[in-house]
Amino acid sequence: MWFEIMKLRQLNIINYKNIAEANLEFADGVNCLIGNNAMGKTNILDAIYYLSFCRSYTAQTDQSVIRHNEPYMMLQGTYDRRGVDEQVTVSLGQGRRKVVRRAGKEYQRLSQHIGLLPVVMISPMDWDLIRGPGEERRRLMDQIISQGDKEYLDALIRYGKAIEQRNSMIRNDMRDPLLYETVETVIEQTAAIVHRCRAEFVERFTPIFMHYYSAIAGDQEPVSLAYISHLNDRAMHELLAANRERDMAIGYTTRGVHRDDIELLLGNWSMRRTGSQGQCKTYTLALRLAQFDFLRQSMPVTPLLLLDDIFDKLDAQRVERIIQVVSSDRFGQIFITDTNRTHLDHIIGRMSGNHRMFMVIDGSCHVIEKGGEHQ
Repeated sequence: MWFEIMKLRQLNIINYKNIAEANLEFADGVNCLIGNNAMGKTNILDAIYYLSFCRSYTAQTDQSVIRHNEPYMMLQGTYDRRGVDEQVTVSLGQGRRKVVRRAGKEYQRLSQHIGLLPVVMISPMDWDLIRGPGEERRRLMDQIISQGDKEYLDALIRYGKAIEQRNSMIRNDMRDPLLYETVETVIEQTAAIVHRCRAEFVERFTPIFMHYYSAIAGDQEPVSLAYISHLNDRAMHELLAANRERDMAIGYTTRGVHRDDIELLLGNWSMRRTGSQGQCKTYTLALRLAQFDFLRQSMPVTPLLLLDDIFDKLDAQRVERIIQVVSSDRFGQIFITDTNRTHLDHIIGRMSGNHRMFMVIDGSCHVIEKGGEHQ
């Protein structure tokens, strides 16, 4: 597949979290954000993520990203995407709906935007991929697949709405079999698409993930992934029919792809039960780097890579191996935060191309190094 490296040229931020205002111009290669904790480094990465997914990576609600005591927030990104300038703007006011515009034109549906600006973020929050509920691992699958497959995203949205409708019918003690048949037909059709895409994804994704885990941890720790789904054994319409009375008693739909999961294995054991802190960190890093490679292979545009404080709780050998991995030319534009400049200088020293380093203090950001010369 022909592809081109996407680049974020400029980022303008107004009232986003602790950042009152920032106008940042980025290098094509690696962009480093250095500063103490809670200064705003992660918020800059989160703003980049928001422009791609129309939501925050770290915040639970949209309103919570607006700077305290301010009436609105705005993000604007100017990209070079496949040789064409793309400008995306997100604006959100207190008590108002979110507006996303591409080249000044508002999207009618936010799902139309997903996949335009592919991005992968690696964060300390990724710990939830290991220790968290199945919802976290479903979100991983959905995030990766939906960026390159509009049919999947459409089926996923329709499935979710149909499940909500069926649950509402159950809560209201509706018993008309014809009504259930209408809703369950949509559930069956969309579940089949979701299940097929997820099964194909896990099959393709697993060897990529295994490669990255080995690159970071060495060959002493065998790992694998397994797709867990009710639909692995039975069709959706059979599950709905067999569990209708049980669902009525419990109050919601208990079977379906909304309960899917990925089993994360270290040898023959569950990583979430047996993995050490360092192994779990390595596992999540490998999952995210595999996500990048999967998207790179599946899409015509190379994603942006956002690395937020990735070296914490890792031994020196694994840190060195990660630096070797992310310094390779398979990655395009990289944004990386750290409190330790030594790691950042090490990465810059290994990479070809230009770089830029920013100091972040109390939500303010300024360039301290461009290319290889101090400013």
